[in-house]
Amino acid sequence: MTARVFIDGEAGTTGLQIRARLEARDDVSLIRLAEAERKDTAARARALNDADLAILCLPDAAARQAVGLIENPEVRVIDASTAHRTDPDWTYGFPEMDKAQQAAVAASKRVSNPGCYPTGAIALIRPLVSAGLLPADFPVTVNAVSGYSGGGKGLIRRYEDAQTPDHLDKAYRAYALGLAHKHLPEMQQHGLLDHTPLFVPAVGNYYKGMLVQVPLQLWALPGRPAADDLRDLLARHYAGQDFVSVAPAAESAELDDLDPEGLNGTNAMRLYVFGNAAGDQAVLAAVLDNLGKGASGAAVQNLNLMLGLDPQAGLDTRLAA
Repeated sequence: MTARVFIDGEAGTTGLQIRARLEARDDVSLIRLAEAERKDTAARARALNDADLAILCLPDAAARQAVGLIENPEVRVIDASTAHRTDPDWTYGFPEMDKAQQAAVAASKRVSNPGCYPTGAIALIRPLVSAGLLPADFPVTVNAVSGYSGGGKGLIRRYEDAQTPDHLDKAYRAYALGLAHKHLPEMQQHGLLDHTPLFVPAVGNYYKGMLVQVPLQLWALPGRPAADDLRDLLARHYAGQDFVSVAPAAESAELDDLDPEGLNGTNAMRLYVFGNAAGDQAVLAAVLDNLGKGASGAAVQNLNLMLGLDPQAGLDTRLAA
């Protein structure tokens, strides 16, 4: 039986990407509203309640309102907003997070899609904290850069409109300098950290692709683990996963740089560990498509699990192995 899927907010950046990944498939059918009905509460309520699974690509307040419109107890929901990412009644939609998470997502009726930056940060941090190599109370720093599509339609317009001051003007800029980015609560909670990490995001003058980095002073960690110890632990944690993989030491050693656009168009995420010659410093890094594994690809991956479909359906795993 074909599953009925409604994307509430399909005209936004994430919604359009999800639709593109689903509309050619024969194992799901999309419930579509005419443009005039997309902001009609009654029309949206009917679509939400007629769906087997609803994906919310909405601002936080609108996502909460949409959940309140659902009366059919059989409807499953994936929320791509920030609204429910730390809510204990919702399952965090990062299936590779730990060994039990994929089954938890598959069994859940309420899944919160992770943020793009937290996907990379949590992938690097959580396994190390779980294993005791990185203390939960360690002062963690996360540095990251994303393509401007991560800022949604408003930022895309600013970068792509030749009449605006941002058009092909600034190659790179840091932002959220008040150190209160909306992704911090989920980074801390799902990264198993006692304290809020110091997070410095940036946007580059390119459309999509993301690089997340976690620098570590190895001499400050209990037992002074080597970079190889961190890499080996991450490799064991993600062994056998379809979409998350860890670069071996030889691959990392050959790299002179990392391209944040290297996995664009895929649902893959590649993790790296770099260490200095003295063995007292390391940088953990994650490369992913902020619109793929960082948003719409992750939503489709969660949809596949929740509906009991092929986990790779509609998704590109290129370069994940």
